[in-house]
Amino acid sequence: MVGLAAAETANPRKSLPTAIKQVFWRITLFYIVSLTLVGLLVPYTEPDLLQPGSANAAASPFVIAIQNAGIDVLPSIMNSIIMVAVLSVGNSSVYGASRTLAALAEQGQAPKIFAYIDRRGRPMAGIALCSLLGLFGYLSVNPAVQRPAFTWMLALSGLSSIFTWGSICFAHVRFRRGWALQGHSLDELAFRSQPGVIGSWIGFVFNVLVLVAQFWVAMWPVGEESNAEGFFSAYLAVPVVIAFYIGYKLYYKTPFVRAKDMDLRTGRRELNLEALLAEERAEKATWPMWKKM
Repeated sequence: MVGLAAAETANPRKSLPTAIKQVFWRITLFYIVSLTLVGLLVPYTEPDLLQPGSANAAASPFVIAIQNAGIDVLPSIMNSIIMVAVLSVGNSSVYGASRTLAALAEQGQAPKIFAYIDRRGRPMAGIALCSLLGLFGYLSVNPAVQRPAFTWMLALSGLSSIFTWGSICFAHVRFRRGWALQGHSLDELAFRSQPGVIGSWIGFVFNVLVLVAQFWVAMWPVGEESNAEGFFSAYLAVPVVIAFYIGYKLYYKTPFVRAKDMDLRTGRRELNLEALLAEERAEKATWPMWKKM
């Protein structure tokens, strides 16, 4: 999401590091700190946590913590939290999916209509399609199709984030390799990842390990009989992604590009790096000591 948003900013060299630092602090605050507090407030012997198949709001450790505190307005609090969270997720998902769809259309990997951008820079066809797909959420209203629909939609999308992050890490490794082989220096880049190529290799390896672990769980589920339906409900995204990838390579006969032959110029925004660096140095000179540290 940060990378997609950076493409639409005036100065990604300045805005990208700020946005990435905000992501770090948000994850720290909303995940690490909140889960630590819940871990301190909810005992591991809590009966509601130990109920088999209790996948509902009543089994949420956040709800249990509020109930144990004796707060009477629990339903209103949880409803407001869920509404804000759902709106935030929906907003960012439509933004990210529509931009990705527009990029695919520009490269000939999706129908051309999705490449349409209006005067204000919005991919309206992509936004419309992504918004319409949200109507599938109403399948949950029908008890007859609720569980199967959720299971198979989750099967298609559940591992997609693993492929997304794995491909981001691997693309960064390949990009930096091609950048160096074609005679460029790191100073020419608008933004550099703090952990660099090593961080991307670590991220790529961990994503592969997640796919391996998920395959093991899908093939040999703990305490259950293995069957085809159970396997594909846990691992459907993998054969789908592989089939689309191989099908595209065979149909369009696209070659595997070597690092030294990569096109690193098409679509690249030209920046006056000397002026930007001078501006950054002047700005950093005015920073207080704590900010420099």
